Amino acid sequence: MSNKTQFDADIAIIGYGPGGVAAANVLGKLGVKTVAIERNKDIYSRARAVTVNDWTMRIFQGMGLAARMKEVMDVTHSLRWVDYEGRELTSMPFPSSEFGHPTSYAIYQPEMERILRDGAQRYESVSVKYGYETISLDQDGEGVTVSVKNLDTGDVETVRARYALACDGGASQIREQLGIKLIGDTLPVRWVVIDCRVKRWWPNRHMLTFWSDKKRPVVDIALSMGNHRWEFPLNPGETDADFQTHEQLWKLLNLLGVTENEVEIHQQAFYNHHVRFAERWREGRVILCGDAAHLMPPWAGSGMQSCIRDTQNVCLKLAEVLRGRLPESILDTYETERAPDVDRYTQLSVGMGMIIKRELSDEQIAAMMEAERTSGDLPAVLRPPHYQLGWLQKGEGSKDVVGKLLPQPRAANCRGKFSLLDDLAGDGIVFLGANIDPASKLNASQKAAWEELGARFIALRSVDQHAQTDSDLIDIDGELIAWLDKHGVDVVAVRPDKIVLAASGNLDVPALG
Repeated sequence: MSNKTQFDADIAIIGYGPGGVAAANVLGKLGVKTVAIERNKDIYSRARAVTVNDWTMRIFQGMGLAARMKEVMDVTHSLRWVDYEGRELTSMPFPSSEFGHPTSYAIYQPEMERILRDGAQRYESVSVKYGYETISLDQDGEGVTVSVKNLDTGDVETVRARYALACDGGASQIREQLGIKLIGDTLPVRWVVIDCRVKRWWPNRHMLTFWSDKKRPVVDIALSMGNHRWEFPLNPGETDADFQTHEQLWKLLNLLGVTENEVEIHQQAFYNHHVRFAERWREGRVILCGDAAHLMPPWAGSGMQSCIRDTQNVCLKLAEVLRGRLPESILDTYETERAPDVDRYTQLSVGMGMIIKRELSDEQIAAMMEAERTSGDLPAVLRPPHYQLGWLQKGEGSKDVVGKLLPQPRAANCRGKFSLLDDLAGDGIVFLGANIDPASKLNASQKAAWEELGARFIALRSVDQHAQTDSDLIDIDGELIAWLDKHGVDVVAVRPDKIVLAASGNLDVPALG
């Protein structure tokens, strides 16, 4: 079928779970020829992830899927820690967001994945080989050859692509074949996850609740679309066999005051938590994403979200490499940027687990939460990234704003159309100037270098000013202009993932090795 001089696709995606299908949407929108390989024909029926935040919803917005996502998600109300005596140890409402969407949503993962699959079907450049198992992967200087088996017929085929994304999960066969070690620990405690359908409301069902207890801590989560989940640890001496029947599961739910009047048990599963990282995330033309590259405990709700962010990051860079606008060395910045953020969320997850499992005293918990409340910043678990290394202009004269996620206020175009900023500013690299034409801040060689990368230039005007060109945008509430002023800049270059790439003080194109 394929040989080393012919390509079936530019990108082969191995695994079509949340990360793989997110990658397909990003690549499809950019017109990159993509083939995904997935052994299961149906969406996995179990709801594993439970939440997405404003940063992830903004990625869905970029895919053109945010409105559909919001139809099947519920805005998270608040978070609380309680004990079995009914004492509230602490609580936290979810604050407003500067990124254009509510801070946190409860999801039902199978439905979220269905929308992502529908989204990928919009693109003729994306095809999916359902019912195929990846047998092996070989690479050379020009591309990768993936051998796959049709699980219905047993026939073996090959798929030839220029690059491959391993989105095949924590037990990644591709990672193993590449000889990349997974470093870290699998925690010994086994957990049973009970998924239910809601029949009748019970008090405070809408609050994300952590039942803090040394022996039987519980995660109590309202999912969307009338679903609810509890996660219980198995105590010493207990095994999966002790929680196979509904009668056995009801003994756990009854501890929390939940009965057959409130819910119907749908299904259960058993898991161990992991704190593990691949020793490297890239081997030549093969790139590990999501669980194939890193595994974290679930407490911060960031495992699946980190996977989606991984794939967005690397796919946007791959598209530029394929276009010839950036060198292949840009791919080295994928792990450089994403690994510290994944590590941050992993450590947050571990810390939250210590609270839930009562490994900290009530006084320590109260002090931590008070520090969060008085910090003047978002709670750590909701804080957006601030990349310190990667494809960023961090040279002499650069500002601290470089590497931060750009806020997304309401805006209007010069003809009076109102929308969120990203929808009006568009894709690619965008320069924004606070009440100035940002191109006026560049010398001729800088402007030419940015234009080679497809950059566009937009003046962001206050509402009390006239628009001066067709490309001008209006900062309706003045939020972004105020944010730029707070950081001491009047011009920023923004990457396609909405990370600030360069700013006043140093507007050169960042160098790559």
